[in-house]
Amino acid sequence: MTRVLSDFLGTWSISRRIVLADMPDAHFNGSAVWTANTEGALYHEVGQLQIAGQATMNSERKYLWTKDLSVYFDDDRFFHMVPSEGGGAEHWCDPDRYMVTYDFAKWPVWRVKWRVLGPKKNYIMTSDYKRP
Repeated sequence: MTRVLSDFLGTWSISRRIVLADMPDAHFNGSAVWTANTEGALYHEVGQLQIAGQATMNSERKYLWTKDLSVYFDDDRFFHMVPSEGGGAEHWCDPDRYMVTYDFAKWPVWRVKWRVLGPKKNYIMTSDYKRP
């Protein structure tokens, strides 16, 4: 099934695990809200990040999603395009490579898995989304 921007609108719960190559795993729990606007939808994520052995931290990120499922950072730089049927995309941020897979097979429960590699980066971040 092909996903369109309106499928994402509203509030989602997020459970995220970050597996770092040389540090303890991290876990994030929070929510994301897609709010329609004239350009597409604003994505706003908030929650709590816990890294083993450290105090819990507040975490937040924002993106703009356009009608064609292009994703932009909050400073208007292009990030990547979400494959409407699921699948992979990439982002190069010299010297780091970001590879993502979107899995919509169990919609409205879905998963985003990032593999990030670079001289100082080596982690896998898996985010599971579902309606609260």
